[in-house]
Amino acid sequence: MKSFCNVAWVGLAAFALFAAGCAKKVAVTTPPPLPPSPAAQAAPPSRPSQPQSRPAAVTPAPAQTAQTQRYPNAVTRARIDELLARIQDAYFDYDRHSLRPDALKALEGDSAELRDIMAQYPAYKLTIEGHCDERGSAEYNMALGDARAKAAKDYLVGVGIPASQLPLISYGKEKPVCNDHDEACWQKNRRVHIVAMAQ
Repeated sequence: MKSFCNVAWVGLAAFALFAAGCAKKVAVTTPPPLPPSPAAQAAPPSRPSQPQSRPAAVTPAPAQTAQTQRYPNAVTRARIDELLARIQDAYFDYDRHSLRPDALKALEGDSAELRDIMAQYPAYKLTIEGHCDERGSAEYNMALGDARAKAAKDYLVGVGIPASQLPLISYGKEKPVCNDHDEACWQKNRRVHIVAMAQ
């Protein structure tokens, strides 16, 4: 009988252990999160701090330099030379510096187009040369050549070419185009000649 009780106790203990192992496991659940507060909803979501990439700076196209803006290109320079070739020298009477009608006509030819071109290139200049015949002293002819150049300059300024673009030089009798000693030759030397700026 005692052994039967021991067996019963062992069986009962084994059953208890078996029953405990087969019992249902209760799942542990976490409560749902609380809804966010209005302040939290208004705030933008936080992002990890990263260096912000800035748009690349736009480099403007290189502007024309003052040199290219203020001086004509080869094509324009060729046109200036063509105009100057068509504007004949202005000739003067003996010992005079006033412009004759034929001198005015010579200066008038193509001067309007020349004025328009010169207005685009304020640093570009045309030199007005004053010349005389061989008679008279060198000093007197230098002054007379200067007066003739000024008369031509005044006309061109009146057309609209800025005075600053028309420097003067007098050669007096130093640069004749004719070396004969007669009136026909002297007339060719009493003149104003316009020269484009060297480039």
